Amino acid sequence: MNPIGRIDVEGVALLNDVVALLRRYVVLNAHAAIAVALWVVHTHAMEAAETTPYLHITSPEKRSGKSRLLEVLSLLVARPWPTSRVTASVLMRKLAKGMPTLLLDESDAAFGGEREYREALRALLDAGWRRGGAATISVKKRGDWEPQDFPVFGPKAIAGIGKLPDTVADRSIPIVLKRRAPNEKVERFRWREASEAAGPLRERLEQWPSANLETLTEARPQIPTGLDDRATDGWEPLLAIADAIGGDWPQRARRAALALSTGEERDSESLGVRLLCDIRRVFQERATDRLTSEELVKALGAMEEAPWGDLGGKPLDTRMLAARLKPYGVKPGTIRVGNEEKPTLKGYYASSLSDAWRRYVPQEPSQASQASQAPDSDVADVTAVTDVTDRVEPSINTTPWDTSRAPDSQ
Repeated sequence: MNPIGRIDVEGVALLNDVVALLRRYVVLNAHAAIAVALWVVHTHAMEAAETTPYLHITSPEKRSGKSRLLEVLSLLVARPWPTSRVTASVLMRKLAKGMPTLLLDESDAAFGGEREYREALRALLDAGWRRGGAATISVKKRGDWEPQDFPVFGPKAIAGIGKLPDTVADRSIPIVLKRRAPNEKVERFRWREASEAAGPLRERLEQWPSANLETLTEARPQIPTGLDDRATDGWEPLLAIADAIGGDWPQRARRAALALSTGEERDSESLGVRLLCDIRRVFQERATDRLTSEELVKALGAMEEAPWGDLGGKPLDTRMLAARLKPYGVKPGTIRVGNEEKPTLKGYYASSLSDAWRRYVPQEPSQASQASQAPDSDVADVTAVTDVTDRVEPSINTTPWDTSRAPDSQ
């Protein structure tokens, strides 16, 4: 990380101008704008990266700016390849030539298509986030079909409504867009004008990584407590860029990482992990060390925003609860309740769930803070991240785009 007070003035101006251009045409909140700007620089510095996070650009409804954001990105990223649906073989061959930045639109249609294509696309994306990742297809050689590996490592932005397959979502930073409100103003996107505005900025984007490649290659950025292993791998190259630039960007980048890739924003946890989280919540709210199966099922079903009241048309019952907890090594047993001399009711002790909670349930803030104080910890303490403004200032001697037209909160 840059020493405190050391700032790469050109780098700061570069990131600020990327944010300004993005928000000139798309309504992005502060954390999303920071993540996308760092990712844009990352596409030009792939030589220094071992992993690459995908951008999952999504929204609850159409006409929310997903395709527009891809259009703006195509003016800024390295070797842009905007496309929607192509065959898996074409996709592999294209990615294997020159490591383009894939800008994949309408992902909901792609993943909602026939199973063979859907699985081929998923496998390709699963492999393409780490250097050396390859996808295999059969090619015809001298009249015979033979398997051939195609390198598919490279940056990818994926836009569409709805969820991605879990394994792909786990490799992605979620960029959630909302339909523009009446008070949120952006400029009309005209390709020629936007290309002219982005041209000088793109030249700077190409120059900065080449001058800082050694720094980025050797960087080992501190990771905020709270990011899981996959999110850590994805954010590492982005944090390395923020650290190399300095100023308040290291803090802003880590705040964005925590906001976008933890908690509710990282919606890639399985239903089983959600169940473990909700069970722990019930035990904590009731301040008890044991609950009968009936009590637990009733409490889970009463959670308004939880799925337990309707699982495939049926509410969670004690038998389903036991079946869903079994893979985590948790089984119901007979428990003693009240003044009963003999345990006669089926239920769960908190002690029988503690191992599953420790392994699968995210730490609570107080626990995470304590863990970050451990002598051998190699991660950054979340509480140590200085509170800095998310307001984006245009740099000196650059096009005076008014970033205030795209408010921080959507």
